[in-house]
Amino acid sequence: MAELITLKATARPRAGKGAARQARRDGNVPAVIYGNHETPETINLEYNALWKQVLRGHFTSTAIELDVEGTKHIVLARDVQVDPVRDTPLHVDFQRVGKDGVIRVSIPVHFVNELLSPGLKRGGVLNIVRHDVEVFCPYDKIPRAFEVNLEGMEIGRSIHISAVGMPEGVSPVVKNRDFTIATIAGALKGDDEAAAATADATAAAPAAGGKAAPAAGGKAAPAAGGKAAPAAKAAAPAAKPAGKK
Repeated sequence: MAELITLKATARPRAGKGAARQARRDGNVPAVIYGNHETPETINLEYNALWKQVLRGHFTSTAIELDVEGTKHIVLARDVQVDPVRDTPLHVDFQRVGKDGVIRVSIPVHFVNELLSPGLKRGGVLNIVRHDVEVFCPYDKIPRAFEVNLEGMEIGRSIHISAVGMPEGVSPVVKNRDFTIATIAGALKGDDEAAAATADATAAAPAAGGKAAPAAGGKAAPAAGGKAAPAAKAAAPAAKPAGKK
């Protein structure tokens, strides 16, 4: 489960681009806290502390306790704007967790034991339909990932959300259908038969014990005993002109 991390912040009295630029010049990252029917608050986060948590991974799916000058908020990072060149954080949007403590978050799906899948061993392909699944869960029980076991999976099999084990209190956002997570796809039967026929034709192409027969219009085939048979001579010489002896 994801742990609750703590970040210290300071209030930012002024909003706008000018105040945000000033915060970055001072080594901070501007941010905003919104949601739960409360007034949005503009804050500054210390850059190094924030960047350390971002590098740990799962930043947007980890509950965070923001300590804003003594006032604490349980939040979830909903959006992190980054520099297009340096890929460093420029601004963060935090959403407050409601009183019931239940949040909506996307959890990645990891597939394990691919080498134990007979379908994949026979040349099948893992067709991933959903790389992550949206769920409702308590803020302090966010799963790191859902694991899908591919052991024993044959070609043509599908993995549905009902086959994914979820901790207590965690449920998928989509409840009215057993949607597909992934399938084990393989070549069509017709493709297999065509490939086999092509292979057989290629193997049988050379004549047994010799070269292939010449194409139509080529030289005559040699006679059984050796050289080719001579062409037939003209039936009779041309007749002499009349009146000459």
